Amino acid sequence: MNSPRIIQRPEKVTVPDDIERLATVAVDSAFAVHSELGPGLLESAYEACFAHELELRGIKYQRQLPVPLHYKGKLIEAGFRADVLMEQRLLIELKAVEQVIPVHKAQVITYLKILKFPLGLLINFNEVLIKHGIQRILNIPKQTQPVPFTL
Repeated sequence: MNSPRIIQRPEKVTVPDDIERLATVAVDSAFAVHSELGPGLLESAYEACFAHELELRGIKYQRQLPVPLHYKGKLIEAGFRADVLMEQRLLIELKAVEQVIPVHKAQVITYLKILKFPLGLLINFNEVLIKHGIQRILNIPKQTQPVPFTL
């Protein structure tokens, strides 16, 4: 007889509708930039063009915004910078790399935790098809209690 095993399952993350709408605008903006420029440019060029697309769409944004890190009551000046924050609600991390590696995703997850945002997008413009370069990353809270689960 199988005894119950305890495994950790992440909580379901609910992303508010207004943030989902911003994510749609971000994806549409990335498609517009990539359609016009294609792969092969520097990240800074894509960031400037992405920001211009947001302006054209009437979206408020901030570029290269310092991300504060508080550690045991002290503000640590670590030099973290978010590429783009849309409406102070959605994190966009842009890349122009041959391949997205795990540390890029970890960077987004860390920023989401620090900022307490539910969703971020990691967009790599160095793809032939931009749809392959867009990743949705959720801020999944740590679970304090294991969930019993029977296999």
